[in-house]
Amino acid sequence: MAVEFLHCDIRTVNLLLLPSLVFIFKPEESIGAVVLSRSRSVPFIIPPTLHGRDWIHLTNEEQVQEDRDPYMTPQSGPRSSFHSLAGAYVVGTINPDLYKFPEDKSETDFPDGSIGRLWFSIEYEQESERLLVSLIKVRKLQPPADSCSPFVKIYLLPDERSYLQSKTKRKTLNPQFDENFVFQVSSKMLLQRTLKFLVYHVDKQKKHHLLGQVIFPLKNEALTEDNKLVIWRDLEKENLEPPSEHGDIQFSLSYNDYLGRLTVVVLRARGLKLHEESPAVGVYVKVSLMNHNKFIKSKKTAALLGTPNPVYNETFSFKADQTELDTASLSLSVLQSNKGEKTFLLGRVVVGPFMYTRGKELEHWNEMISKPKELVKRWHALCHST
Repeated sequence: MAVEFLHCDIRTVNLLLLPSLVFIFKPEESIGAVVLSRSRSVPFIIPPTLHGRDWIHLTNEEQVQEDRDPYMTPQSGPRSSFHSLAGAYVVGTINPDLYKFPEDKSETDFPDGSIGRLWFSIEYEQESERLLVSLIKVRKLQPPADSCSPFVKIYLLPDERSYLQSKTKRKTLNPQFDENFVFQVSSKMLLQRTLKFLVYHVDKQKKHHLLGQVIFPLKNEALTEDNKLVIWRDLEKENLEPPSEHGDIQFSLSYNDYLGRLTVVVLRARGLKLHEESPAVGVYVKVSLMNHNKFIKSKKTAALLGTPNPVYNETFSFKADQTELDTASLSLSVLQSNKGEKTFLLGRVVVGPFMYTRGKELEHWNEMISKPKELVKRWHALCHST
């Protein structure tokens, strides 16, 4: 029977016409008087070579080609050009916007106050026990002067005495590095290590100015030779103040008033005064929720090998009604466990309302309440009171 003008949806075209039509749809080509680059939709067309085929009706007015001979081979011969489709039938349209790849916004969406963003990849070779780190690029640096000549130092914490260093890129705020680095680390110790990237600017007097850092713990990553991870992170300002007497701890607070949920993200600690009576098995943080000085619930981070600068990046949530925020408080204790199962308190900090706290601890709590659902991050000095 004759080929009818028909309306079809994308399923029909995918099944029958797309293999024959894929060469038609280029965004800047024109077919007859239709300029695709100016149209929201692209016409689907049956080329003349398909004329005369039989079609059967479906219940929803779609039509598909009747399969007369499953062993029929397609006609051979040169493909029609884009400008020689006389007699073709338009059978429907498609919106090209539905088939675009998701836009990568990592180079366009920068948060307010951004000081730059760093891209890198990591891969672990199990047999040779090598951690492969590729430093890819940095974007939108904020230098102290008009020009910027950046380079990057890469550490594998807790070892802060040795590092690997990139080349210096001259006069650019968007350096492209594409450099590879190798750290030797056993598979047993790998997930207890943390990558640290320090981005510097070299001025005309050859002085180094720290522009920002990225801290990336490896414990939550599935690192294999078949799994090369490409990652980006926003640069953070390093706390350049000297550590307090007992060390400091950095964590984020957030309160979701709709869910009645209090969230704590334990990020890292620094300058801890470890006990040296016996080798430390691990250093961990215990987070406790209190109400009217009554213990409610506590949660613990993983214990990291004895280091004065552990990195945790662990998140904990507690149920807390909004009416309880005036009487609730959080206690964060940094503890060291030893082989003899003895535990030492290295320091502690309490954040909460005016009933329990003052200064930075009270400010952190109040800022959390005033910015619901936002993560509010701060450093706090540890004290040794019990």
